[in-house]
Amino acid sequence: MNGKKLAIITARGGSKRIPRKNIKDFCGKPILCYSIEAAFASGAFDEVMVSTDDAEIAEIARSTGASVPFFRSAEMSGDYASTDDVIMEVLKEYEKSGLFFEAFCCIYPTAPFLTGKRLKDAMELLETSDSVMPVVPFSYPPQRGLIVNDKGFVERQFPEYATARSQDLPKIYHDCGQFYACRTAPFMEAGTTDVEKLVPLVLSEMEVQDIDTPDDWEIAEIKYKRLNHGKAESNYES
Repeated sequence: MNGKKLAIITARGGSKRIPRKNIKDFCGKPILCYSIEAAFASGAFDEVMVSTDDAEIAEIARSTGASVPFFRSAEMSGDYASTDDVIMEVLKEYEKSGLFFEAFCCIYPTAPFLTGKRLKDAMELLETSDSVMPVVPFSYPPQRGLIVNDKGFVERQFPEYATARSQDLPKIYHDCGQFYACRTAPFMEAGTTDVEKLVPLVLSEMEVQDIDTPDDWEIAEIKYKRLNHGKAESNYES
């Protein structure tokens, strides 16, 4: 791809389960900074921007090197706006200024395990595909999952797999929740990054951690410190 490439980091101000989650201190600096730094480290983007509705987030983003050329609309700042909706707004706002990008990567602001190398890998995959999603295998086969029925008893969700060996079951993956890379034209046509030519970038469990609750946050920090030999580095100045 010879056209311009854009990194879009989505960081709205509202967060219910972890207040101010997108700029909460994570091992020495606002968690948002890790995503911005990974985008720059990849060397894959002509511009790294943050889509936000929040002045404090914008200030931190700019201090880390990202641009905030416009603020997110109120409509895109609510709980029901999808990631695809936010991406569409960003691309259309750039178009108003005469800026067009051949491809983009939408990066979540709470992805401290994301590296520039992985982002570079994803953007290179767009040379032969239309969209890239980072995925990780389920650690336990979902086919062997259990549910609690309306009588309070445990039963198998899929009883046909009750005696199947785990190694004989097809591997199932789930979205890592870190980023989505996509060519702009297919995205604009479909209105989503889940286009037909969507390929996986398979990550290991050590590279992935959901951060949706305070317990998740604590686990993520322990994991991050372990991976980085217990050293929390920070060049962020408040």
